[in-house]
Amino acid sequence: MVVERRTPIQIGEGVKRVLTYTIHKSSEQLAVENTTNRVLAEDLVADHDVPPFDRSPYDGFAIRAEDTGEASQHNPVFLKVVEEIGAGEVAASTVKQGQAIRIMTGAAIPKGADSVAMFEVVKEHEQNSEPMIEVARRFTKGQNISYRGEDTTEGTTLLKKGTLITPGVIALLATFGYAQVSVYQKPRIGIFATGTELLDISEPLQPGKIRNSNAYMIAAQVKEMGGEPVYFGKLKDDFDACFEAISTAIGKVDALITTGGVSVGDYDYLPAIYEKLGAKVLFNKIAMRPGSVTTISEYDGKLLFGLSGNPSACFVGGELFIRPFIKQSLGSTPFLSKTKAVLQSNFPKANPFTRLVRSKVQFKPTGIFVKPTGLDKSSSVTSIAEANAFIVLPGGTRGFEEGAEVDVLLFESESEHNPWIN
Repeated sequence: MVVERRTPIQIGEGVKRVLTYTIHKSSEQLAVENTTNRVLAEDLVADHDVPPFDRSPYDGFAIRAEDTGEASQHNPVFLKVVEEIGAGEVAASTVKQGQAIRIMTGAAIPKGADSVAMFEVVKEHEQNSEPMIEVARRFTKGQNISYRGEDTTEGTTLLKKGTLITPGVIALLATFGYAQVSVYQKPRIGIFATGTELLDISEPLQPGKIRNSNAYMIAAQVKEMGGEPVYFGKLKDDFDACFEAISTAIGKVDALITTGGVSVGDYDYLPAIYEKLGAKVLFNKIAMRPGSVTTISEYDGKLLFGLSGNPSACFVGGELFIRPFIKQSLGSTPFLSKTKAVLQSNFPKANPFTRLVRSKVQFKPTGIFVKPTGLDKSSSVTSIAEANAFIVLPGGTRGFEEGAEVDVLLFESESEHNPWIN
């Protein structure tokens, strides 16, 4: 059997082997409103300046700064208001000496004006039935003006290929008239659950049985990573049926995940299935806890991810190996960000292998702090639900005390830097 010998490799080496493979997906054109959380498949360039003209960022009056050169609280100047314009309008008048134009936010700066006095710093009057403003302070040329191109100039690269499209990115795309956007097609990631002990989510509990949480969890992870999960259901406790199901499913997806069935128990068929397929085993043991039995193989250019059946171990395997694989295939930022944090509780457990502890990171004015969530057991589900990071404890350590500085990987922050390379 291909995976009988299990020599553990380090996490970084496992990630390196996985990333030698990628999914080559083509792009597709989508309406910009349908691109949230998709990944750009091309660089996008500004085809005009933003703002496209000198504009007012406030409601107020467009004036000539030189007319206020002697203005003060004791010596205000009075300017005649000759016109009023709103956003989208262009003044018909040129601002001349002693004049002002009432202007709304977003409107183009009239000719002759070189600053804007906001409503709240002037007083409005009427003199001989003509509108006037009283200005009691000096203004400088360019004050309160948004100049053409100060945000972005024509020809600037707005967004790089591989950028994740967020609501802010959509605002930028809309600003530059990108009604259609080229995005990468989502990788199709197949999922099988193994284990005769698994019940469907809607089934009542039975003695010796547990509900199938892994398939739903890993599908959600895949979706969050940018992939399209395809759940094929549970594998039957029969070698031939399992082999047929897996060999058929591989042709329908870009990669395949199985949860459970990768240890050395009598009923774990996956090692033998990999062997019969002729799959190349990249590794079958990782020097980490939980999830040391994580097994990844390659068949016909496609990766087969064999994750542990224990929920926390399954989750860890997904974040450490499937995340960078999917993200790399989309040309996106592949890794979880790594930082330092202060441990807020004792963790006395020895670590023969690198240990990934589900934890909660808090950012405070006094620093970054972290505390384990729930039980540190591979079967724990509640520890995953509350976590927003992994504490990374090196192998060969004999526990850590409260106050120690530890490495953490943040779930909600991504980085180009591989955290397993110093």
